[in-house]
Amino acid sequence: MNSKTSATRRAFLAASAATAAHIWVPRPVKGYCVAEVLAPVKPMATGISKWDLDTPALCVDLDKLEQNIAKMQRSLAANKLGSRPHAKTHKCAAIAKLQMAAGALGICTAKLSEAEALAAEGLDRICMTTGNLSVSKIRRAMQLRKRTPQFIQAVDYEPNAHDMDAAAKEAGIVADVVIDMAVGTRSGIPPGDDAMALAKLVDRLPNLKLRGVLSYDGGAQHITGFAERKARALANIEGNVKTFEAMKRAGLNTEIFSGGGTGTYNIQHLVPGFTDVQVGSYLFMDMQYLAIGGADGNPVYSDFAPSLTVLATIVNHRFPGRLTTDAGAKAFTLNVPRPGVIGEPGMDYNPGSDEFGTITFKESRKTYKMGDRLEMIVPHCDPVVNLYDYVYGIRKDRVEAVWPITARGHSQ
Repeated sequence: MNSKTSATRRAFLAASAATAAHIWVPRPVKGYCVAEVLAPVKPMATGISKWDLDTPALCVDLDKLEQNIAKMQRSLAANKLGSRPHAKTHKCAAIAKLQMAAGALGICTAKLSEAEALAAEGLDRICMTTGNLSVSKIRRAMQLRKRTPQFIQAVDYEPNAHDMDAAAKEAGIVADVVIDMAVGTRSGIPPGDDAMALAKLVDRLPNLKLRGVLSYDGGAQHITGFAERKARALANIEGNVKTFEAMKRAGLNTEIFSGGGTGTYNIQHLVPGFTDVQVGSYLFMDMQYLAIGGADGNPVYSDFAPSLTVLATIVNHRFPGRLTTDAGAKAFTLNVPRPGVIGEPGMDYNPGSDEFGTITFKESRKTYKMGDRLEMIVPHCDPVVNLYDYVYGIRKDRVEAVWPITARGHSQ
């Protein structure tokens, strides 16, 4: 090795040693446990002004909420119907208990995990309006029925009825079941011979008890114009009524004939044999429902007051005719229909950005600056609620209650 090569090699080794001294070596670090990751953000305290809440904040006006619950109970009772409110709207045990205290027959849930979460908070009269097809869910449902004797399950598929019967036997119970009879094409078994055969099967299976039928017409709820909504709702359910009456003549248990919703609550009493209405959005209202029109011919559906809002903060006011807020798609989910800015009918609110809402306007009732708050009526209440850990109950602009969204994220 010549002296030049040796010098080059020594230089390389010296440089490598210096570099090695600065290599980062990973060391053990403390990660987050599951409980820490899933822990919700702590809510703000009661007693403070609504306008001091950190935003975006989900708020419900307690006076309007209570008025809506009372009005629905009065209206249905006057028409000799019961209410079986759908908890998929609010997912909140505290609100479900208010509905029960006001006289509801029970509550509905869309998903098994919703039912489990609400039952864990002491709600014991629950009707799950969709079927469970997997073995694991069927077994979970039967365990819930074992803990909650008034739990009712829906079925719309003969093989599923056999699976439910086997799982009920395994759990040592007789499970209460309703037939989900379709109105439209979303879910359920079509009315007619197939629905009758399924009802007779459930009635025969030793570990199932037939309680009646569900017939929810989701397509009719948002038909614009009361006359058209009424005509379509009554026409849509004619086949279900005929099948229900045939079940009754056959000696099958028909104590439950449940369906309808906020858009048809004042129509369902015209359906022969109907027992109760699965109202949901009437509690909160939203921009979708406000647009369907009322029985009085008013283009705004004003039977129930909009009680649910999102409070947002203006984070940019620097451009003419334009404001930016901190409440975007992750605060509202939908950008059609637009959220309604309370007190500012000339403003167009677009929550299309993930984190930011954009307001455009030609005229406003006041001049806004950064840090000011605005309050919006939500586009569609059900998915908005599922975005938040808590809803703040507001009375006279102060926080009176903080309610956890008990079944938030329970979508299985």
